[in-house]
Amino acid sequence: MNGLVLSGGGARAAYQVGVLSYLAEKAPEVSFPIIVGVSAGAINAAFLAGQRGTPTENLGSLSSCWTSLNTDRVFDTNLSALGLSGARWLWTLGGGGTSLGPRVKGLLDTSPLREFLEEQVLVEGIAMNVAEGRLRALGLTATRYATGQSVTFVQGAEDVPTWERVRRCGLPAKISVDHVMASGSIPFIFPATAIDGEYYGDGSIRQAAPLAPAIHLGAQRLLAIATRYNPTLEEVRALATTGYPQPARIMGALLNSIFLDALEADAERLERINRLLEALPPGAPNPDGLRRIDTLVIRPSRDLGSLAQPHKGRLPRTLRFMLRGLGIHRMHGAELLSYLIFEPPYISRVMELGYEDALTRWDEMERFFSDGA
Repeated sequence: MNGLVLSGGGARAAYQVGVLSYLAEKAPEVSFPIIVGVSAGAINAAFLAGQRGTPTENLGSLSSCWTSLNTDRVFDTNLSALGLSGARWLWTLGGGGTSLGPRVKGLLDTSPLREFLEEQVLVEGIAMNVAEGRLRALGLTATRYATGQSVTFVQGAEDVPTWERVRRCGLPAKISVDHVMASGSIPFIFPATAIDGEYYGDGSIRQAAPLAPAIHLGAQRLLAIATRYNPTLEEVRALATTGYPQPARIMGALLNSIFLDALEADAERLERINRLLEALPPGAPNPDGLRRIDTLVIRPSRDLGSLAQPHKGRLPRTLRFMLRGLGIHRMHGAELLSYLIFEPPYISRVMELGYEDALTRWDEMERFFSDGA
């Protein structure tokens, strides 16, 4: 059974749309009964899980969804809104813990994104697809702030399992826009989201094993689409600087570590388990009930930060002014910029790169899905 794993990365998640669009064109018969997503990947996951058309039609709709976005439809960039948010942060930091004054929730107001998702995500379609057997399970992961657990909210068939560990659990749910918002609530930048009286933040914060939810739900073959480029050693050396790092560079590195570094390590763990199972002699007991999980990870062939830098002038003036103080006018601020620039020219270029990368790796993808036929 195929599982689709969609990681986070803010505006970078448009890359996943390009990869899946090429796959839908070349192999429309390939389906994903299990879909899991985290952070911005949860938007793609929930959208696809609620669609009722063919794969090509569904991806066309998702592409249109992304290209209709702009920054104003993700968070409020009005000068008064940003100024009020900044004032609340100053009050909180300088108030010495006093309970007087407004409570700070996030740097940016994401109510426009909620309105957009309520238009685009067909939550009733998720239930219909589950009932008709087109979808076995949808899982969206968020971080429960009270306990620090990585919580995967699951809507699926009656026999879909749930799980509970110290650091992660899977709970049955009727997926709503609240779950999508919770999964993508980037700490400090976006406000936390309340679900059943508890507050949740971005699911990537504590998700050390991003492939685990799909495996828990029964997937045997995983297509995981990451949003981070793996640089060469020479490229890493070229980035080295001696000056004190700009805040934007520090924040970009922090976001990378939260959202993008766990997938590769998890895929490597699965590969080691597969090799261990292959090495077992015939008839030997299976340790801990392990099973082989084939995984294919697709990631950008270019640095998405470098693609974002030329488009920084398209950000709303107020947001551009605020971020310039953090250093986005310098090349090393491009990482942070690539998460936040929800503007059509950048989004379209990122989707194009996903499409091109899928084309380049099509032979590998074709073998991967053919082996599981």
